[in-house]
Formats: sequence, structure tokens, C-alpha cells
Amino acid sequence: MDMNQYLSMFIDESNDHLQSLNESMMGLEANPEDISIVQVIFRSAHTLKGMAATMGFEDLASLTHQMENVLDLVRNNKLRMQDFIFDTLFKSLDALESMVEDITGGGEGKADVSSIVSSLQAIVRGEIPVAGGEAASVSGPAAQAVETPIHLDEFQFSVLEQSIQEGHQVLYVDVTIRKDCQLKAVRAYMVFDLLERSGEVVKSFPSVQDIEQEKFDQSFSLYYITQKSADQIQAMILNLSEIDKVSAVALDQDSLQQLGQETAAAASEVAVTTTEAPAAAVPAASAAKPLPTKEEGNKPATHKTGGAPSRTIRVDIERLDVLMNLFSELLIDRVRLEQLASEVQNGDLTETVEHMGRVSGDLQNIVMKLRMVPVDTVFNRFPRMIRDLAKSLDKKVDLIITGAETELDRTVIDEIGDPLVHLLRNAVDHGIESIADRVAAGKPETGTVYLRAFHSGNHVFIEIEEDGTGIYPEKVLKSAVKKGVITQEQAASMSDDEAFQLLFAPGFSTAEVISDVSGRGVGLDVVKSKISSLGGNVTIYSSPGKGTNFSVQLPLTLSIIAAMLIRLGSEKYAIPLTSIVETGIVKQSQIRTIHGNKMVEFRDSHIPLVSLSRLFSVPDYDESTEEETEIVVVRKGERLVALAVQDFIGQNEIVIKNLGKYLPEVQGISGATILGDGQVALIIDPNAFIK
Repeated sequence: MDMNQYLSMFIDESNDHLQSLNESMMGLEANPEDISIVQVIFRSAHTLKGMAATMGFEDLASLTHQMENVLDLVRNNKLRMQDFIFDTLFKSLDALESMVEDITGGGEGKADVSSIVSSLQAIVRGEIPVAGGEAASVSGPAAQAVETPIHLDEFQFSVLEQSIQEGHQVLYVDVTIRKDCQLKAVRAYMVFDLLERSGEVVKSFPSVQDIEQEKFDQSFSLYYITQKSADQIQAMILNLSEIDKVSAVALDQDSLQQLGQETAAAASEVAVTTTEAPAAAVPAASAAKPLPTKEEGNKPATHKTGGAPSRTIRVDIERLDVLMNLFSELLIDRVRLEQLASEVQNGDLTETVEHMGRVSGDLQNIVMKLRMVPVDTVFNRFPRMIRDLAKSLDKKVDLIITGAETELDRTVIDEIGDPLVHLLRNAVDHGIESIADRVAAGKPETGTVYLRAFHSGNHVFIEIEEDGTGIYPEKVLKSAVKKGVITQEQAASMSDDEAFQLLFAPGFSTAEVISDVSGRGVGLDVVKSKISSLGGNVTIYSSPGKGTNFSVQLPLTLSIIAAMLIRLGSEKYAIPLTSIVETGIVKQSQIRTIHGNKMVEFRDSHIPLVSLSRLFSVPDYDESTEEETEIVVVRKGERLVALAVQDFIGQNEIVIKNLGKYLPEVQGISGATILGDGQVALIIDPNAFIK
């Protein structure tokens, strides 16, 4: 069977499962005892493994299978989650994402994941490092001499159990090498060599590989099957040089069963480190609680665990683009028909055109909604990013997301991800202080980053706010002068808001140390240019010592907008309504020239007056010859500019068309639209006139 026809579906569904796995893992890290979340993770991983195996991506399927082995122990209450397990599973998800990206790019989804697989297998074997760098150990129940029993899997346990039934001796052996021994690994090898002559070593702790590399203190333990007695084995090992002491305990069916149960219970007592309190601070009583079963009242999960069948279908985005383009042509024809109907003055034609207008209006709403995507598709990758970033910076950070259901045009969604990544990384690195600094400032150890999205008119606002150190304008100005961005004289006359805007200057950074996260002066300038290219802007609000808020304003859609049509001579232009504050008329006597710039009075202040006819070299219109001039006042943030025009044609919905790759970028023009009479009107970008 040719699987290529299913490849795009596999990639889409794999990305969905990986995102679900990341979200569920974050939920499990916050509620490590919620087994229902583990069940969701296991099912998603199992589905991904089956899909990968069906498509022939064996490396992806194999890694997912190793993850399943770990998750299976957790969901069956044989293993409790802890930091090392979380980190290993997150690394596995990163590797899976890289494999899927490789497949998306035409590769075979192969990657070197041997170290991750080794870690997953070590977890299954019970060899889990703890904070001190050693492997987690548990207390032994079989005899006083058994100090460090080893976690056995089902196969190893059954081998020992069957050996006892067949009359063999099963021993738990603990060997301690003298502290003055120079070659511990060699001495340990001699012990293993001696034992293997008289029986079989089933499991050791640490692992044989770690022992060979001297990754142990002075002692190691093992399960051993032999025909010799415990006393004989003890005496044989003590005959070797540089052996300090040996404990060999014979196990029967009852003691082996008890040992297996208590070892598993002890292994499950390893508590996960959370952001609320370090593992060392968890009381022993709470750490010893058994894992809850599904029937014992799990905490309510914050994710969906099931429900009604999905009523959605996947549609290729190219088909939506085609649909949008076809509707755009329909919209142009509708405007043309409305214009013709008004000229002909035929009742039946007018009625038909009005009905067509209503139907096409409903169709427009549906088409626009098809293109709208919740910002959650971008936001959902940030909790994992913040977690990893906070860990790397040794900070405690909570990310609180609100308004994830807010919808934006797919074109904007595709472009907004990278700017938000820069702003969030900036918030965690520059904004949130270290734990020690926060405590010294009387703040909670855990910093909070708020990521909000909400509608306001025809715009969507996305805010990134943190309760960190805030921005000190004097520090920004000092750094800007030092880096040659501004002069000392310019710095002296700058307001706080103007100082904040310096953060967007290319190459500017207030970081004193260059790190993997920031300090190279790359980031915020990219953020501003990207958001400006989308027709949006960024505003900074900051209180020194309390925190900073980066507010990003974005247009709701980039396809169809409401615009004011204006005339300049024989040419027509469109100005987006979202940028217009108001329209008006000024007399020539009201125009002032200040420092060579034309200004007009507007609401008790003076704002610049820009002549569009001169800017665009319109040959058949010059407002200086008119006694009165119509103006359009446009806004960018808090700044205003008046644009001089000849006539107002009216308000209309227009379809934005780009100028194509053959035309050079024109200052002040963001695109073009086709009017009802077939004439092309250029769309003015007001942001270009406001500095």
C-alpha cells in the first residue's frame, strides 16, 4: 500500500498528539499523583506509536514504545513520578518533535536518541538518579543485613521465584570495598568474576556499566542464584583482597515476596520536586502515602479525557486561501452591481442586488470565521517553554494564560508566534528576578508571567505582563548612551515612554552578561518590525520594582477590512477605518509652519499635517491652492497625524491585495484593492506617517 497519500494526515495528527502530550505532561507535573492524567498520556503515546509503526517510521515508534514502558509502570502504581523521569520524558517529546519535523521536511524521521533510550530503560530498571547525583535507593525488609534492595521487574522477579521453587539458593549480596582501595572497579570485577563461576547474577545496583566506570561509592548489591550457601559465598568474597565486609542473605518464597512488595513501595515513595516546595522539604509522612487508585477520588483534571465524538474535519489551508480569493472576487462584483443598480434605478434589479448583498454578507461572515483561529494554537506551546527556561535560569515561574479562546486571522497567527517567544523569554530572563532577589525584595519566590489575549473593536490585544524588577528608564538611557544609540543631550530630554522605546532599537540590550537566552541585542527590534509589518504596534508599561507589561495590538484580519475611500485628483485611496480618529475640514489660515513642518490645531494641541498629494506626486491636485482642505486624523498608539485629502468618497469593505513581487516597496502603501468600477485604489498605511 502506498502510504504517501496518508503522510500529511500523519504529520497533522502527530503534531496534535505531541501537543497533547506536552500539555498533559505539564498537568501531571503540577499534579503528580493524578493517575487519570497518566492514562491520557499513555493512550496518546500508544496511538502515536501505532501511527508511526503503520507509516514505517520505526525510530519514532521505538522511542514511543520506550516511553510507554515507563508510563505503564506509573499508571499501574509501580513507579512514582519525580524530576528525573519528567525531564527524561520531556526530552523524549523534544526528540519526537524533531523526528516529525524531519518527516515534514521530507526526511525519514531518524535521530540519535540512544542516550534518551538508555535513560528510559534505566527508569524501567529502577535506576533513577536523585538530587545528590546517585541512584535512588530503598530500604530493605528481608533481613537487617539487606540495606539496599534493588527494584526488580516482573521477569527478574519470576526468575528468582522459579529458582527457589527448583531448589536453588537465591541470595541478596551486599559487598563493601575498603575506602583505601585505589581500583574499585577492578576489585568489583573480581567479585563478579568469582560469583559467575558458581552461579548467576540476576540484577545489580548500581548497574554493571556504572560499576565498571567506578560510578559508585564503596559498596554494591546484587541478587544471585547459586547452589552454594550464603556462608560459603560470604567466605569466598572475603578471601579477595581489599574487601571490607560482605553480607549474604538467603531468601525464601515469603521473604522474596515481601522484599519485592516493599521495594516497589519504597521506590514509589520518591516524591517529585514541585515549584511549591523542594523535595527535601516534603514531610516524611506525606512522602510515604501510597499512590491513589482511580476509585479513591482523583483530583479533577484540567484537561479533556473524553466526550462526544469530534464534529470537525481537517481542511488544507490552501483550500481556505482559494475560497477567500474567490469570495474576494465575489465581493468586488457585488460592489459593482450595487453601483450599477443605483445608476439604472430598476426596482427589481435593486431588490435582487439588495438580497444578494445580504446573502453575500452572511457568506462573508462564514468565510471570515473559517479563517479565524484561536490564539491557543500559539499559546499552547508556551507553558513547556517557560518551564524549561525557568529551570535553566534556576528561577521559579508560573505562567497564567487567559483569553486563549480569542480568535485571530490565520495569517496573523502564522506570524505572531516568534515575536511572542521573544517577549516571553525577555520577561523570564530580564523581568523575573532570581529567587534570592525576590525574597530580599519581599516578593514570593515564584514569579508570575501573565499572557492575556482579548478583543477590542477590530483589534486583538495580546499582553505579556510579569511581576518582576520592572524597567528603570535611567538605566536604559545610560546603556543607550554607552552603546552609541543616542547622545547624552538626547537622553536628557527623553521622557520615560521614549526611553522604553529605545528597547526596540537594533542591537540594544540592557543585559550585562551574554547568555543563551539574551544579551546579544537581538530580539525586541525583530519583535517590533514583525508586528509593524502585520499592521500592529507594541506599547510598554512599566513600574520600577513592580513589573512590566508589553501590550501588542494586532488587526483582527488581514484579508477584508473596512476602509474610508478618499480622492486625490483622479486617483483614489483607501484608509483603514481602524486607524482613523475622525475627519474634518481646516482652512489655510489655520495651518501653521513650525520648524519647517506644517501643523494644525486639534483638540487643544498641534499635530503634524501630511500632504498625500505631494507625498505620492499626484499631478492633478494641490491642496495649497484650496481655501479649505479636508483632513483625516489617524492614530498610531498615542500619536496623531492629519492627512490632507481632496474629497471623501465614503466607507466600504475592501479586499486587500498585495502589490506583488514586481513592484518595489512603496513608502506609506500597504497594498491595493479593486473597487466596484474596476479601478484600483491603493491602501494607505497610516503607521508609515507616524514616527
